[in-house]
Amino acid sequence: MDKSILTDYTDARELIKETEEDIRRLRKREIVHDKVSGSNPEFPYQPQSFNLSGVAEISLDDSELKKEKELLQQRRENARQIKIKAEEIMNRAPVRMQRIIRFKVFQEKSWDEVAILMGRKCTADSVRKEFERYLKEK
Repeated sequence: MDKSILTDYTDARELIKETEEDIRRLRKREIVHDKVSGSNPEFPYQPQSFNLSGVAEISLDDSELKKEKELLQQRRENARQIKIKAEEIMNRAPVRMQRIIRFKVFQEKSWDEVAILMGRKCTADSVRKEFERYLKEK
């Protein structure tokens, strides 16, 4: 059981969000503007000018798009696996350590906040050292 995966949890969670955003951006959209001229279809014919605007979709060639999307999905899945492993490690930890991991790693609280939440006259340093000792154990 590799407990160092806990340190990768936050990055994996953020990587999942970033990768999902990259997947959405694969099809870029661009606002285009144009000006055309014409006239009334009926008499008296009067020249008029029209402004047009819309969204043009710029897409990569299908094979490139498919390959890039597959790579992004693979990256997202790898990050999800790290996240799942971290959660499995937490479930195997003693109850007190589960609370520390939940507060520090999953909720990203400071050591001072973790100590307050743990109660029992804990200090930031004592909780941090307990966590570090747990990570060093095999």
